[in-house]
Amino acid sequence: MSKKDTVRNNVEPIVKGTKTSNQHSIDEHTVHNPGVPLTVDWLNDIRVNLSAVQRRTKSLTARRSLKKNYQAAWLLKAISCIDLTTLSGQDTPGKVKRLCAKAKYPLNLDIQKALGVESLGITTGAVCVYHEMVDTAVNALAGTNIPVAAVSTGFPAGLAPMETRLEEIKRSVAAGAKEIDIVITRAHVLNGNWQALYDEVKAFKKACGEAHMKTIISTGELSTLSNVAKASMVSMMAGSDFIKTSTGMESTNATLPVSLVMIRMIRHYHDLTGFRVGFKPAGGISTAKDAINYLVLMKEELGDTWLNPEMFRFGASSLLADIERQLEHHVTGRYSANYHHPMG
Repeated sequence: MSKKDTVRNNVEPIVKGTKTSNQHSIDEHTVHNPGVPLTVDWLNDIRVNLSAVQRRTKSLTARRSLKKNYQAAWLLKAISCIDLTTLSGQDTPGKVKRLCAKAKYPLNLDIQKALGVESLGITTGAVCVYHEMVDTAVNALAGTNIPVAAVSTGFPAGLAPMETRLEEIKRSVAAGAKEIDIVITRAHVLNGNWQALYDEVKAFKKACGEAHMKTIISTGELSTLSNVAKASMVSMMAGSDFIKTSTGMESTNATLPVSLVMIRMIRHYHDLTGFRVGFKPAGGISTAKDAINYLVLMKEELGDTWLNPEMFRFGASSLLADIERQLEHHVTGRYSANYHHPMG
């Protein structure tokens, strides 16, 4: 068996379910969360053991090591789960179009051929932009199944008037966004006002219509892991299809400890309701090694059902470049400079 065939055999099982321009990976009913009535008793039962969380995540990075073809396969899976993102005051239509071109062809064709995976049609999970750039991204991605995600509701602070936040959602959906990343009012969590948080997220979900809603709880601004856990649970009760760690603009963004807490809440919510909710860590995830750690955490805590772009995403702008560098090294034995892998 040739090296190329060996790589293909390792890669195909783990990237199975990766979106291509012609298919979806799992049935639609598995990725919509209709929500449930607010049940405060569920919150009263939540306890977070900080030392246990730290011990679990520390052991994850210490005892897991993926090498050679297996590492390549996991990195290809990671590409398919990236929300390729640009959220800058310097965004222009030209920059967004280049980012969309990268989303359609995220990996150099020579590398794909060397790995034997060119037939898989690997793309990123989505392209994430501000509302102003939704129309540009939708047009640039026409003819593919790569969705456009729009950050909304007064992103990143979430302090615009409620009417403005709801209108922004509706306009992004009307412009063609299939996913909406909303931000919550952090004060509701810090004050323990769970009814207000539930009502807010439920109103956002209604405004999203058929678009999938990712709820950003801004973990770095919630003070405690107990607040993270409770905000996650309330957001899911209100109908969030995904829960997301951060805007990427807080002082502390995605970390393995907060991710573990949120993932455990997803598992608990599924046990209570039977509804599956996706997870999106965002901010500060910039290396291939980081990506593998998050994927392994998802596999160990939630299983293979969540290990696909319908249920898991990275919010990232620079992660893809490092993954491409690592895959190039796998093929050639050499590292290239970052500027050989521009994002936009």
